[in-house]
Amino acid sequence: MPDVRVRFAPSPTGPLHIGGVRTALFNYLYARRHGGRFILRIEDTDVARSMPEHEQDILSGLAWTGMTWDEGPEPGGGDRGPFGPYRQMQRRDRYRAAADRLLAADAAYPCFCTPEELDAERRRQEAARQAPRYSGRCARLTPADRLAFEREGRPAAVRFRVAERVVAFDDLVRGHVEIDAANLGGDFVILRADGTPLYHFTVVVDDADMAISDVIRGEEHLSNTPKHILLFEALGHHVPRFAHLPLILNADRTKMSKRRSQTALSAYMSEGFVREAMVNYLALLGWSTGTEEEILSLDELASRFDLDHVQKGGAVFDRERLEWVNGQWIRRLPVDEFVERLRPFLVRDREQGRIDRLPTDDELRSLAPVIQERLPRLGAVGDLIGFLFVDRVAADPAQLVPKRWDAATTLEALCGVREAVARHDEVTWEADELEPPLRELVAARGWKAGDLFMAIRVAVTGQTSAPPLFDTLVALGRARTLARLDAAIVALADRREGEAVEPVGHG
Repeated sequence: MPDVRVRFAPSPTGPLHIGGVRTALFNYLYARRHGGRFILRIEDTDVARSMPEHEQDILSGLAWTGMTWDEGPEPGGGDRGPFGPYRQMQRRDRYRAAADRLLAADAAYPCFCTPEELDAERRRQEAARQAPRYSGRCARLTPADRLAFEREGRPAAVRFRVAERVVAFDDLVRGHVEIDAANLGGDFVILRADGTPLYHFTVVVDDADMAISDVIRGEEHLSNTPKHILLFEALGHHVPRFAHLPLILNADRTKMSKRRSQTALSAYMSEGFVREAMVNYLALLGWSTGTEEEILSLDELASRFDLDHVQKGGAVFDRERLEWVNGQWIRRLPVDEFVERLRPFLVRDREQGRIDRLPTDDELRSLAPVIQERLPRLGAVGDLIGFLFVDRVAADPAQLVPKRWDAATTLEALCGVREAVARHDEVTWEADELEPPLRELVAARGWKAGDLFMAIRVAVTGQTSAPPLFDTLVALGRARTLARLDAAIVALADRREGEAVEPVGHG
């Protein structure tokens, strides 16, 4: 295979989209599999919407995933690689020169149509129920006509002449594709009147300049490919191979969009999805290994990736599956790294007032065996163990009452629990010492263990879900466990005599 050079070319007009991350990933894996180069290019010609903060989000998001680009922009503003600049607005002279070549060859022409004239033409076509198409009026202007418009001071865009032919290519994912150029909407603008280049032109000039061998991008670009092939040929450049990846779909098989779905990579990072899981999941979103294996590192993915196993149909984004993969990777983290990655989320919980103090690293290491097996996301750590780091828990008296009990039974039970565990000092405050007397209490009163344990859990944590009960009591320690049981007993006892507490299901 000739030297492989692929690129990811996002626009900094919004946060880095997970669909974009998937595209970048497939390009990265393809390059690494074939010993090629992965290039990052910033397409920032949409001046009104391109923002420095969005470019930074792209650079930092890709870096977070572990993907490294061989050529492209540096976070500080410079470039790495021999084909720069890698930001399009710094390449405008290249687009102007390429446009001049097309004009000189009569493969393009100046278009003096005003926005009002184009709008009127579009409205006439809509009224006649015709597909939008440029009429070609400026394609037929004589040199004298053009000179007259120039003397009027009319600005001119540059339009590319679309040949009357069928454009055919062999897509590396979809096979042989043929599209009639008559369906491309007529001659299209490549430079606006102010000299700003448009996407179809810049992408071709840049891919040619940067010797891109394979264009791997989303299915939504499939209809653009004939325009790009025509431009490559008109400019005298080699046409790269094309591969169009399946769309990412919602569960109802509609296209994933930021209006209906969570699409920004930064949002998933903020929730505590780990980089290994995000890369692993996105790699399998439209591609398969051909085996039953699902949990693979970035290097393992790169050693196996090929375009032959990329599916043609849309790939459904399954949030539950992503959380499952994330949990698998969280459990694979060495304890010290797990603690280090948890720290930012606990700091955020402290800043938001969800916990009153930050745990020490030693505390987190001791808790790791309990919580690492249960976390779906790092950001859920506060929901799971935040009760350990608050000064007091205000248990809802109604929530304290299991669905099969009433308030009186719950009060009796918590008093019994308080008496049973108070006999243990800190030295014997271990799970295997605390469990037997509570099970004896259950047997003596004829209760269900699940009811008693739910009442205790709510009393000491303030929530209905937590790590295993006896591990929870050990983590809290004797003094805090007794204090929280006392507070729950007081909360129930303070209710007026005879007042019913509506049972709450704790499924």
